[in-house]
Amino acid sequence: MDITQAIRAAAEAARPAATGGKVADYIPQLRELDPHRFGLAVVELDGTEHVEGDVDIPFAIQSMSKVFALTLAMQQCGGERAVRREIWERVGREPSGDPFNSLVQLEHECGIPRNPMINAGALVIADLLIENCDEPVAEILNLVAELTGETISLDPATAAAEEQFSDRNRAMGSLMAAFDNLVNPLDQVLDVYNKQCSLMMSARQLARSVRFLANDGIDPASGRQVLSSSLAKRVMAVMLTCGTYDAAGEFAFSVGLPCKSGVAGGIMAVAPDHSGICVWSPPLDAAGNSLAGRVALHDLTDRLDLSIF
Repeated sequence: MDITQAIRAAAEAARPAATGGKVADYIPQLRELDPHRFGLAVVELDGTEHVEGDVDIPFAIQSMSKVFALTLAMQQCGGERAVRREIWERVGREPSGDPFNSLVQLEHECGIPRNPMINAGALVIADLLIENCDEPVAEILNLVAELTGETISLDPATAAAEEQFSDRNRAMGSLMAAFDNLVNPLDQVLDVYNKQCSLMMSARQLARSVRFLANDGIDPASGRQVLSSSLAKRVMAVMLTCGTYDAAGEFAFSVGLPCKSGVAGGIMAVAPDHSGICVWSPPLDAAGNSLAGRVALHDLTDRLDLSIF
């Protein structure tokens, strides 16, 4: 089936599912999102863009930023051996099976987060970025701007709201610090994390931004090696097994692509050797993933036979 036809059909199948979800409401900027918004973008490696719906409306990318923060941390390490030493000794690579902001496993596993796609793991990655970058948030912005070909900014109001309601993240950070798994002051670590979550991007931009993973770590727009092929595979593996919180198994089963979601309703996916994909629909399921987004990705990957399985 033609890609344009496939995304239109997937959008038509998915939109009704949004009525069964609930928009995140822990900060005003999320609570005010229009539940009827829906956008689906597929950007092929050659730059051809196929879009449907609200693909050019920016929203806070929230946890999807964890992919870019991990990519930047890997770049700063300077090689797979250093990545093993600097990142994987402090952050695990296993699915959590618990909500993204759970403290339970963190206590049992001596302050080592299960993976970098949950909040505790993202705080350790932020800590690493402070150690290795002069301006971590600016460097994340520069990375995403390079991958999208457009200037990307953050929303200060969203960052401030994330800080105001960061008690659980602060508790996780304090627990990890007690186990000597945070080096920098917790306020600095939370500041980086809250700001990276407040990056404002559209579904079209997010679909562009993950194409380097689909292309063996090479940004197809510039030809630059963003990550080695081996490290790009590692990022996709963590996305597949951990990128949609405790619903990762269901996503692997029904979508079959590495994915990363965020509580503003975005889900970006990587179709190796084919495209970057992003769907946006704010109402969430109980696990914190876009309900219509999962339906759309399931339908799209079936129609285009994109599942890696």
